[in-house]
Amino acid sequence: MRLLFIICAVIFMTACAGTGRNAAITPGELTQITGSLASDKFYGRGTGTGGDSLAALFIRKELEKAGAVPFAGTGLQPFRVNVAVEAGKNNRLSVSGREYKAGADFMPLALSSNSALNASVVFCGYGLLPSGDTLHRNDFAGLDLTGKWALVLRGFPESDPASSGYGSISTDRIKVLNAKDKGASGVMLVSGEKWDVADNLDKPSRSEARAGLPVIQIRRNVADSILKNSALTLKELEMRAADSESPAGLMTETIVDAVADVEKKEAVTSNVIMQLEGNANAGEYVIIGAHYDHLGMGGPGSSSRVPDTVAVHYGADDNASGVALMIELAEKLAASKTGHARSIVFVAFSGEEMGLLGSKHFVENMGIEPAAIDLMINLDMVGRMKEGNGLQVGGVGTAAGLRESVVANSDTSAIRLTFTSEGYGPSDHSSFYGKNIPVLYFTTGAHLDYHTPRDTPDKLNYEGMVRIGELLTGIVSTAASRPTRLTFTEAGPREPSGPMGRRRGVTLGIMPDFAGNVTNGLRADFVTPGKPAALGGMVKGDIIVAIDSKSVSNIEDYMFRLSQLKPGQTVPVEVLRNGNREVLLIQL
Repeated sequence: MRLLFIICAVIFMTACAGTGRNAAITPGELTQITGSLASDKFYGRGTGTGGDSLAALFIRKELEKAGAVPFAGTGLQPFRVNVAVEAGKNNRLSVSGREYKAGADFMPLALSSNSALNASVVFCGYGLLPSGDTLHRNDFAGLDLTGKWALVLRGFPESDPASSGYGSISTDRIKVLNAKDKGASGVMLVSGEKWDVADNLDKPSRSEARAGLPVIQIRRNVADSILKNSALTLKELEMRAADSESPAGLMTETIVDAVADVEKKEAVTSNVIMQLEGNANAGEYVIIGAHYDHLGMGGPGSSSRVPDTVAVHYGADDNASGVALMIELAEKLAASKTGHARSIVFVAFSGEEMGLLGSKHFVENMGIEPAAIDLMINLDMVGRMKEGNGLQVGGVGTAAGLRESVVANSDTSAIRLTFTSEGYGPSDHSSFYGKNIPVLYFTTGAHLDYHTPRDTPDKLNYEGMVRIGELLTGIVSTAASRPTRLTFTEAGPREPSGPMGRRRGVTLGIMPDFAGNVTNGLRADFVTPGKPAALGGMVKGDIIVAIDSKSVSNIEDYMFRLSQLKPGQTVPVEVLRNGNREVLLIQL
């Protein structure tokens, strides 16, 4: 008997030593894991970077220590992403036969399509169009741009009070779309002296959706050579364009022959996929996910809220907090004496900050039928529980009984819950919801450090994370062991809320394809019954190619087109369905 006791004790101690940590969810272990992920050694975990790859290996090791095993292969699911662009070798620009040098005199922009145009040039001021009830400027009035180059000033005339409201809608992309809508076949952008006295050229770096026509930034000396025959200089036209009451448009006879060539640069990143195998219904799954990527070093073109600052964006709350809690949860669930009937899969997603790329790749290539997944739980920014112990729980309407399960496992003295029913939201659970999988989304909400280098581990509420972990333990254990399956219920989608903000204005009521799987259009991955798109006849899988007779090539075009519409308005929406073009009339 004594020998049996010693053997059992050794087995128990060996099992505990295998993790190297306490099976309980503790502030100390959460601090250690979060501090490692949100440290300088991973350089902000930018998707497709070396720091991203190192973080994936770290997470896999921590999940192994917690007791999980690879779901398949090595536990890593690699996929390719477009992480950057750079000027190609074929860029060329000639003004009336005079050649200019790429990189010195002009530069293709990242949103440019690879194409050529030999045509005359039309100067279009700041390239602004009327917007809303208060902005009435039309820089294209009286101009025929059909098949021509549009020459457009960057920015907006800050000296004109009537134009000051254009600040938020004067981006290069919006100007290009404006010119394209007016018939332009190419766009040249130039910085006036009042906008950029140094006349810098922007090198393409961040990958962007293509605009469908050549887009080139030129220096002021090139612009002056284009305007030479008009006896005007760009400086004079900039002064004229500053006055919204005096249209500055100018038809030139100058011919510009140019080629825009932008090369996309790809990189490999990986989802980390580990599991605790079920002991009865191993072919049924509960999935717990959290994205581990962040913004790397930030900088221009990133999603940083301080784009002029190039520094490590630590992403402690966004989303080292979710990953750390997932790892601790895996350890606690692995220590269960009885185990769980269903398999529990832990997925650390990459590419979330670039548009849910990792979760999109996972649901399309997971090797699991969506019907075999009972529930997906997503943890995104769970580290800043504030005074009052608030926790937001989304997706409770995606299956009958989900809200009741959350409430039944909660300690109302430790956590104050707020609920939303919708399954669509600004994080990776949306990818699963689009596959008719019940979802729950947990977050403690946004804060002023979001997407800045100030999101550091010392600001997290680790005691609050422990309370969330205790709640999740009960929810996951219930989902992985209940005798009956959840039944999916449509609930949403709605516009994003929480960390990624909420866009005001009209909505069609669809979940768009954030990953950009379709070129020259935007696919509706989900269409909500009773919302404008569904009432107008749109169905899941339709590819939107135009809204209000204006082209839609990607998610950026789609968002801009919607921003120009008003509630109650009826607009034609052109879609591709099974290769055929159809026009739907949708009332917003």
